[in-house]
Amino acid sequence: MSLLNLIAMASFAFVTSVTPGPNNLLLLASGANFGFRRTLPHIFGISVGMALLLTCVLGGLGELFSRFPLLQVLLRIAGVGYLLWLSWKILQTPPRGEQADIDRGRPFAWWQAVIFQFINPKAWIMAITAVSSFTLAGEAYWTSGLALVLVFAVVNLPAISAWAGFGTLMQRFLSTAARQLHFNRAMATLTALTVVMLVQQ
Repeated sequence: MSLLNLIAMASFAFVTSVTPGPNNLLLLASGANFGFRRTLPHIFGISVGMALLLTCVLGGLGELFSRFPLLQVLLRIAGVGYLLWLSWKILQTPPRGEQADIDRGRPFAWWQAVIFQFINPKAWIMAITAVSSFTLAGEAYWTSGLALVLVFAVVNLPAISAWAGFGTLMQRFLSTAARQLHFNRAMATLTALTVVMLVQQ
């Protein structure tokens, strides 16, 4: 693996990880509603899930979409349905202090975030594009593939953490129940709007 190839991997991983998408919008909402510390399992779950997804694509799982196009349609339907459900959950989150935390809901568990990557169409696009663009042919395939997984793990974690951190900083602004409700409505709407992008792909 050349240094140039590693830099290209890191650049791709950073740009695709830090740009808006379902994961980052959910982290922003979680940071604002639950704080950074309680969002940490969600953050680590995304990174672990992305590493597992990349490994599965390296092993040939992505080829199933080429052989069985219906699987891609089913994945998209599952992703759209889940995102709409998450939008509804965000919309229903009451302001802090209005109810006990157990009634307000709770942030993603790490395993929920891991599973979500496998029905998140953006994660699939990232994984398939990365594997097809940055792995080397022949005997270097798995070496370059494992390097890709490692680079993604290193770059993805701080990139997505920034969204949760920004959400946590917004807690100062979200000091009233009205502002919290408006914020959750905005996050629910933006999360739902990602469905439009997924349907058009």
